[in-house]
Amino acid sequence: MSRLERELSEYFDSLLDGMGRVERRAAMQNYLVGLLLDGERKSVEPMAARLVHHKGDIEAMRQRLLGCVAEAAWSDAEMFRRLALKFERELPGIEALVVDDTGHPKKGEHSVGVQRQYSGTLGRVDNCQVATSLHLAGEGTSGCIGYDLFLPESWAEEKKRRKKTGVPEEVIFRSKWQISLAQIDRALEWGVRKHVVLADAGYGDNGEYRDGLSARGLAYVVGVSGTATVWPPESRPKVRLRDTGSPGGTRTRYRDDAHPPLPMRELAPDLDYRKVTWREGSRGRQHSRFAAVRVRTARRHLAGEPPGDEQWMLCEWPQGEDSPTKYYLSNLPPDTTLKTLVRLAKLRWRVERDYQEMKNEVGLDHFEGRSWRGFHHHAALCAAAHGFLAIRRALFPPEEDEVDSADGAQGPPADHPSTSRVLPAVPQGSHSA
Repeated sequence: MSRLERELSEYFDSLLDGMGRVERRAAMQNYLVGLLLDGERKSVEPMAARLVHHKGDIEAMRQRLLGCVAEAAWSDAEMFRRLALKFERELPGIEALVVDDTGHPKKGEHSVGVQRQYSGTLGRVDNCQVATSLHLAGEGTSGCIGYDLFLPESWAEEKKRRKKTGVPEEVIFRSKWQISLAQIDRALEWGVRKHVVLADAGYGDNGEYRDGLSARGLAYVVGVSGTATVWPPESRPKVRLRDTGSPGGTRTRYRDDAHPPLPMRELAPDLDYRKVTWREGSRGRQHSRFAAVRVRTARRHLAGEPPGDEQWMLCEWPQGEDSPTKYYLSNLPPDTTLKTLVRLAKLRWRVERDYQEMKNEVGLDHFEGRSWRGFHHHAALCAAAHGFLAIRRALFPPEEDEVDSADGAQGPPADHPSTSRVLPAVPQGSHSA
């Protein structure tokens, strides 16, 4: 890191300028350096130990870091705004907004939002916190620009726990897809361009979510489950009147008896599959078999809802599998090529890379506080630390620009850079200014 002192200083200045008094900005800068330094744990106490030269200074540094992340009233939304605009300017090839959520395993029941709930990250129901995130991504790079805790209904309705963990009064229960749309709205207000939105079936299966993206003028390629119902390509549904049996009651319903709606998994095996190659992560170029046709969704068609707008149904059927394994819907234009659909569907993998790096390299999972403010401040600072790495790796690949790492010991090396030197201790309480 000593080789990148100037770059770090410029990066920190661009994110921290105007974020409170000099003492607060210094504490935030130290926190960011602590997240970037090597070490197994990135919670407050071990970071404090790595950031000072003498054991006697550890407690003062710990108090400064704790005050910065858990007490100081700076805006995590403003940090993400600055990150988003920086990524738009500096990360090459950005073309997608990627949506996902991830779990943070927790013991006990006192950390904000924790309960037994399903986490796709863990692949099971477990005691954890879950957060929805938004990322800007391209083929070779990506970064997080939004990170919001999902507050379960049991938490949203319990005043005592809300007060104890500092949940703001305006925060109400929202489904993950509603959190995602709010994150996208916020990003667009900041000036982020209308990139194509990528999401898995946890979001794509929700018709209201897809409608919300379309209403915002956003293209999407989203995963869906094979049970999603669509009108086949050859369908031409027309309105029929059906007698409900009640006095004066008739109901309109769209029908095509020759080509009725089908679950995607029943329609998919009869499509024409072709081999498509794409790039996916460190494994290099990948290939599989895909088919794409234009369909209309048949959501609630039995209740009389009209067919959805025509869009792409994309299916993947890997060689050797008994049936198709993955399904997608996309509102991209009719002239979109199969290769483009596949490439964008597979670009969603970038969010998994971000989670891996944010958790393994900068300690996203390591926050030990329990408060709403602490959770979101830590997440924003982790996203900022990861953003520095993302920009450096995108502009200067690892073989050209290696970041020196600390040796993992509790104390820093003798030539510790000035960007992470401890500042003089300040009176307790001033760090919350």
